[in-house]
Amino acid sequence: MNNMGYVPVQNMGYPQPPRKKSRVGIIIACVAAGVIFIGVLASIIIWLISNYGSSLNGRLDIIRIEGEITSADSSSLFSTGSGYNHQFILDTIDELIKDDSSKGILVFLNTPGGGVYESDEVYLKLLEYKETGRPVYAYMGQVAASGGYYIASAADKIYCNRNTLTGSIGVIMGTYIDLSGFLSRYGVTTNTFTSGPNKSMGSQYAPMTDEQKKIFQSMVDEAYEQFVGVVAKGRGMQVSDVKRIADGRVYTAKQALDNKLVDKICTYEEALDIVKEELGDKELFEDEHNPPLKSGFGSLFSSLSKIAPKNEAEVILDTLKAYNKTGYYCPELAEYH
Repeated sequence: MNNMGYVPVQNMGYPQPPRKKSRVGIIIACVAAGVIFIGVLASIIIWLISNYGSSLNGRLDIIRIEGEITSADSSSLFSTGSGYNHQFILDTIDELIKDDSSKGILVFLNTPGGGVYESDEVYLKLLEYKETGRPVYAYMGQVAASGGYYIASAADKIYCNRNTLTGSIGVIMGTYIDLSGFLSRYGVTTNTFTSGPNKSMGSQYAPMTDEQKKIFQSMVDEAYEQFVGVVAKGRGMQVSDVKRIADGRVYTAKQALDNKLVDKICTYEEALDIVKEELGDKELFEDEHNPPLKSGFGSLFSSLSKIAPKNEAEVILDTLKAYNKTGYYCPELAEYH
């Protein structure tokens, strides 16, 4: 018998069975993982308590109304919009109406006003919130005029900065520009076919008749009466007293206080403290609701449009659009925002 000697199995190239992991190592790893998990969980809990802990007992919801009040979609892919998102504001108030943890709304206003329809929609939605028994407050920033004051009239209390410009209680329709003389001078004639003499009233290509002027004025008067009624109801004033100060003029903060259009002149921080105290919790959590960020494309195309030159026709059209404002709007204060 040929004695080849003993050759260890591990040296013959055969696969070796896997070594068993140390139970002690597994236990240590599990304990370490558990400690890490508990640490992360504790950090999350601490962060939630520090940031939202006081909201467990409710919160003060802050809604910002800035820029011209219009229904235009400010989140368009190719447009930067005005900074005001009408549908977002309405949807937010709707959500707060259903949310019992919302203890009150503070509306921050910095706007020269806007459309009759849009201003009234926000006003009515705030009244709907108040029907739940919860209060609404308003704070005015740099400007809160016309449609901005219309919305503020829904508030139980109105606060403003000492430099605020407000008021402008009234309605504007137009200005309608008559280009017929200008076109005639250059030999341009236009023909418009209508079913009635007032179908094209307000057209830029024909003089406005006395009847059409009366029609437009009746529309303005009706909207004005509605505006005055809203202010009278919100401020607890007589309609006659409101009309005495509602001639469209703008008021300083002190003048507004003297005319009972606001309740107090203070800083925004002071207003927050006052509101929280009225709600019964000085530590009440503040939840500010901001519309979605605008598209980067909007900023890009907006910049390009400012760089690109315009022809004479585009300049004229832009001018017409700028003048053709209709609603609770204070054009003199548009540049303040």
